[in-house]
Amino acid sequence: MRSLAALAAFSLIPLAAQAEDHLAANGYGYGPRPAFLVSRLADGDLKSRLTACLGQQAEPTLFSIGHRGAPMMFPEHTMESNVAAAGMGAGILECDVTFTADHELVCRHAQNDLHTTTNILTTDLAAKCTTGFTPATADTPANAECRTSDLTLAEFRSLAPKMDSADKSATTAEAYQGGVAGWRTDLYSAGARTMTHAESIALFASLGARFTPELKSPAVEMPHEGFSQADYAQKMIDEYKAAGIPASDVWAQSFNLDDVMYWIENEPEFGAQAVYLVEWSDGFDEQNPETWA
Repeated sequence: MRSLAALAAFSLIPLAAQAEDHLAANGYGYGPRPAFLVSRLADGDLKSRLTACLGQQAEPTLFSIGHRGAPMMFPEHTMESNVAAAGMGAGILECDVTFTADHELVCRHAQNDLHTTTNILTTDLAAKCTTGFTPATADTPANAECRTSDLTLAEFRSLAPKMDSADKSATTAEAYQGGVAGWRTDLYSAGARTMTHAESIALFASLGARFTPELKSPAVEMPHEGFSQADYAQKMIDEYKAAGIPASDVWAQSFNLDDVMYWIENEPEFGAQAVYLVEWSDGFDEQNPETWA
């Protein structure tokens, strides 16, 4: 495990060095979006107070979390997306963790999102998808489902990331690659690179960021070919330990209470600040503990 982490770190040295050189030369910056949004506010106290902040020196803060990196501008959960998030001041970065057919951990928002976040449907690997591409008809939208668990890690690495999108009116797999929302841009997609979980640890550490990985709910039935939910939860923590990351720098997350309880009982240093995520529902009030059960 330690050798894999070391290899991951070595493979990221050029990107991390490039990011550090960029930050050293240009400093941190928020980009044009905050100023644009402030300019669109109605005149008043809020606009005045925010306008006064626009000239401040940007700096990293733990209050800012890179959720999937910077996914409005870069393909989510890629090296480039997270370097951009760090450059905009995100002091904590997130890898949503799922697994491949050979039980290697990779960064994806869902185990079954490869058909909208990569070019898989236009490659020979489309034949391995759980549900192949079905073209749109007059009555039904185009459809597909491709999972990381459909592929080995080596196959996953061969995919090209893209902006999360799908053209549901498409009649070809190539056309299905479109549909990028108007509030996103496709300008920075070329050459983006996927990440394993171990690679994300090495990259985030090189950027001076802390970690908030989320153990994603599997799309496959567990255990998966002998890989149990406990194995999955443990492997995520093991990769931080192998990389020498202190538990105090990691906020492990899950919507599955069993995962959180597993960390508390078996990895108490990491469990001490594990985060139990909840789904919003009727009757739930985050300010009222009586509704939390």
